[in-house]
Amino acid sequence: MNIYIVIPAYNEQDTIGLMLDSLTNQTFIPQKVVVVNDNSSDKTQEVTESFTKKYSWISLLNHSSSNEHIPGSKVINAFYKGYDSLDENYDIICKFDADIILPKNYLENLIQLFKNDESIGIAGGLAYIKKNNCWAYETIASQNHVRGPFKAYRKACFKDIGGIKRSIGWDTLDTLLTQYHGWKVQTDKSLHIKHLKPTGKTYTPKSKYLQGEALYKMRYGLTLTVLTALKSAINKRSISYFFDTISGYFKAKNNDIKPMVTKNEGKFIRQLRWKGIMNKFGLS
Repeated sequence: MNIYIVIPAYNEQDTIGLMLDSLTNQTFIPQKVVVVNDNSSDKTQEVTESFTKKYSWISLLNHSSSNEHIPGSKVINAFYKGYDSLDENYDIICKFDADIILPKNYLENLIQLFKNDESIGIAGGLAYIKKNNCWAYETIASQNHVRGPFKAYRKACFKDIGGIKRSIGWDTLDTLLTQYHGWKVQTDKSLHIKHLKPTGKTYTPKSKYLQGEALYKMRYGLTLTVLTALKSAINKRSISYFFDTISGYFKAKNNDIKPMVTKNEGKFIRQLRWKGIMNKFGLS
């Protein structure tokens, strides 16, 4: 299987070298890796170039966007800058972040997952963050969810879901649309990925309403939005997160923002979410 990897990078001089080093030490070497340097003002380019000079399968593209880290749009625009530079001779396309360290057998195990079950559309490991000198599971998502920093898509699945949406919420929506199109989402819980920057650490204040906007655009509806916002607020121990999310939902609704999914896809998403809630409480 051919694996192509795109790594958007914005001011990642302290982490991009560690990430690329983990790729060069894989038991399976990817066919192509493209680092997209997105308007960095630090030494991201220089660090990356030190790898491109040694490894022909690693390349660098420079991309100029805003300096604000708005979740969704910035990173995905950079991803497509890299993706569009690639040919179609891949079986697996990966969107990896520049602030992760992969275990040595990561790509080898990833390939085995896809080979063992042809119905798997998205696969990945689990994110771990450093706490008190120990690596602990990053508890902001279910262990059955493949996180945004290390997404791997089977080519046919990637095409079916229309690729990655250029909006916050893309890394939830892609898994929902994957299931809508009859594919599976699979995690390998033995693959522990070191996430060097906890999620949301570098987001700008302007992003606080975008989670609610994303839920509106995924056609969650008000009740599911409230429940989702409440769960996240409890996990984050932040009541303001709840109110910001609800405000973002109504801002999107009042501005008549176009949803990211069709009505049928929205209906499927709501049914899937309600099924998950019912199962959790043993009500199915």
